[in-house]
Amino acid sequence: MTTLKLPTSRQQRSEPKHKPVRPIAPAKRVCTSPPTGKPRVEGGDRPEKPTIAEPERNRSGERRRHPSTGKPGDRVKAENRVRSPRDVRTEERSGKRASDSETALRKTSVTDLPRLSKRMSELGLCSRREADEWIVNGWVRVNGEVVDTLGTRVSPDAHIEVSDSARQAQSERVTILLNKPIGYVSGQAEDGYEPAIVLIHPDNQWAEDPVRKTFQRGFLKGLAPAGRLDIDSTGLLVLTQDGRIARHLIGEDSTIEKEYLVRVEGKLSEDGLKLLNHGLELDGVKLKPAKVSWQNEDQLRFVLREGRKRQIRRMCELVGLKVTALKRIRIGSVTLGKLPLGQWRYLRPGERF
Repeated sequence: MTTLKLPTSRQQRSEPKHKPVRPIAPAKRVCTSPPTGKPRVEGGDRPEKPTIAEPERNRSGERRRHPSTGKPGDRVKAENRVRSPRDVRTEERSGKRASDSETALRKTSVTDLPRLSKRMSELGLCSRREADEWIVNGWVRVNGEVVDTLGTRVSPDAHIEVSDSARQAQSERVTILLNKPIGYVSGQAEDGYEPAIVLIHPDNQWAEDPVRKTFQRGFLKGLAPAGRLDIDSTGLLVLTQDGRIARHLIGEDSTIEKEYLVRVEGKLSEDGLKLLNHGLELDGVKLKPAKVSWQNEDQLRFVLREGRKRQIRRMCELVGLKVTALKRIRIGSVTLGKLPLGQWRYLRPGERF
């Protein structure tokens, strides 16, 4: 029988003579980073990354997209972030976002507002020249405050008041009716002809003038014609210091009728008479409807609501007529009446155009 012998010593065992040596991990080195001064670890375990805030999400739970890249999850700056309706309401409550009315007011430039004098003229208070005088004198209030600076601009809905002094000064302004003869121009002197205003002096006042007002040299200051009458025409010419009357007679929106008696030469057909009433044009612009009829066998009666330069004479030429005499006899409801040629009278109180 065979006997199995077991090893009795370490050398006789099957295990290795020496235990395997476990490698030693390198030592950790700590260095300082020059830019930040914070400790940086080389080797070994890395420090945990800083926690980054979750991307903002909209009300439906989706991550917001960057306005320029369109990528979800990108951090969006506050000024570029798309505001939700809730954010907008919050901003409006906190006053960060101006209302539409305030924005419109800021966009409205001060220079877009009308001047005070122009606004007063539009309201029919006075002429722009009168307005400037009243403003300088401190006779005008805007929204309860006195305005005495020329060129002041006001809102169209501003409340404008004038003092009693302004009303009194306006009531003292005169309006004169003149029967202008041939050879005088309506406005300033031209081509050697004198202006019609030289006829306004005491010697030429109509003896039967019902207004008993003593003539003063101050009446000539600011006296200007409200409308024109050709140098070779006669009849009613209005000269006034009152800007309201001037605007009423010759303003862009004036519809005051002016009546003329016109002596003509030539033959006028029925079609020509119709054209005089409506259908003619001057300088490429159609004329407003007129009222033209025969006064007698050689004289026509014209009623116009406009006053183009030498309008009646040019109208007659277009239908084959020649004007030999022209006389204005009425402006609005004021007539020439018995006023002699070359003489003048005051506009009576209560007399309206």
